[in-house]
Amino acid sequence: MDTARRRPRIHLAELWGVLGFTAILAQAIVRLTPLALEPIRAGGMAAWHGALYALSIAFNAYSEGYRAFQCKVAPRVVARALHLGERGRPLHVLLAPLFVTGLFHATRRRMITTWVFYAALIAVIVLVRQVPQPWRGMIDAGVVVGLLWGVLAILWVYARALAGHPPAASAELPEEDQRRR
Repeated sequence: MDTARRRPRIHLAELWGVLGFTAILAQAIVRLTPLALEPIRAGGMAAWHGALYALSIAFNAYSEGYRAFQCKVAPRVVARALHLGERGRPLHVLLAPLFVTGLFHATRRRMITTWVFYAALIAVIVLVRQVPQPWRGMIDAGVVVGLLWGVLAILWVYARALAGHPPAASAELPEEDQRRR
């Protein structure tokens, strides 16, 4: 009986949230990778272009991958997914990939932050589409690395949670759900 308690319990709702959100990120990686590689395939980049390309990758690996995804987003996404697996409402489960990001049923601050972030992200995407190569490729290469780091960080934190080490991050739920815990 003690062994049964130690086995990881995977709830479909939490799995749907984690895998659904990472699938959204993976789709962006697949779409952006050819654009990121275009300056390399085309050739003709000067050495300083290559240095800027590498700098974009390093900068995004650190800022987007490590600082944003690994330290903040992944633990919160997994904490929200675990909540969903334990106490998910039907609509929250249906929209689990959006729920885990904090787009709804979150603290006021989390929802405002998330919605403003995604609005700004859409604006940046529209602007970057106007940037010519090789500059766009440099930007996209950094974003691809940051997103890939993010996917791996989320899956790693989730795997650790399943192994009995849930993240210490807050799920940033509204007060009524915080009281029920």
